[in-house]
Amino acid sequence: MSQGYDGQIARACALLRAGELVAFPTETVYGLGADAGNPQAVAKIFAAKGRPADHPLIVHLASAGALTSWAREIPPAAEKLAAAFWPGPLTMILKRASGVSDQVTGGHDTVGLRVPNHPLALALLAEFAGTGHGGLAAPSANRFGRISPTTAAHVRAELGDAVAMVLDGGACAVGIESTIIDLSRGGAVLLRPGAIAAAALAQALGSKVEECGGDTADQPRVSGSLAAHYAPATPLQLVAGAALVETVAAARARGMRVAVLARRSPPRDGSDLLWHQGSAAPAGYAHDLYATLRQLDASGADLIVVEEVPDDAAWVGIADRLRRAAKGSLVQDET
Repeated sequence: MSQGYDGQIARACALLRAGELVAFPTETVYGLGADAGNPQAVAKIFAAKGRPADHPLIVHLASAGALTSWAREIPPAAEKLAAAFWPGPLTMILKRASGVSDQVTGGHDTVGLRVPNHPLALALLAEFAGTGHGGLAAPSANRFGRISPTTAAHVRAELGDAVAMVLDGGACAVGIESTIIDLSRGGAVLLRPGAIAAAALAQALGSKVEECGGDTADQPRVSGSLAAHYAPATPLQLVAGAALVETVAAARARGMRVAVLARRSPPRDGSDLLWHQGSAAPAGYAHDLYATLRQLDASGADLIVVEEVPDDAAWVGIADRLRRAAKGSLVQDET
């Protein structure tokens, strides 16, 4: 158990056993946890987030040894990936075991499972598993479709009294949600990109990983696969680097207050702009992304303009989140 957190973890487990919600840190984002074996507790997740009931949740486990309690088939590919990347930011989609509830899976025949790589999360999961409970259903601890939380303060601001307790483990190290790979149909299909790239998965498997865009009729539905997601309330426009300065200038000429996320420094005449220069390294950019979007969203700007990130494998997960955030912000703006 994490030193200095023993009392908090004991209290968190008591709340979880009583069917309450507890937010906790992972290396990706903060999760909104409930006892995955308690359908009434899981229902509280959907109510707190405003999440549609047919959207499945990811179950967080203390170790790969718990897989047999949640999946009825564990292919060799799952064993290879667990050995290579767990604990870590990888979710595997497997055929669900008979006892896994429809509330967790959204009524689908598959379940998402992962072992997070955060000492506080692992201590909580180990303690919870020791009470006879196997795992925690834990989507991101925010309102459905909104920017994911990467600090405890984000969770409190977003959900308030809807969560009984927030375990504060500091800022999340990775900063974007886990990579999701589907292993439920005999192959390996990447459903959501993240910090673990397709090439790394293929190397661990010794075979090809098919890359796919997410929700389609012949694939299992998974968390974060909607075209509109991870969005600020302020309209967000994603633009190519060559068009960045022109786009910002045009918006300002229309009298709009503009906030910018770019990988370059601001222009000389941009002293009155809220301009955030993101990291040139993908890991640093991802770590800061959601906190930066929250800052820009709260700035009072009429428009957030984001410079597109490089089109290469290291940036795929970040590019995916920015595309969905842009789509989601426009959807919210129109409603």
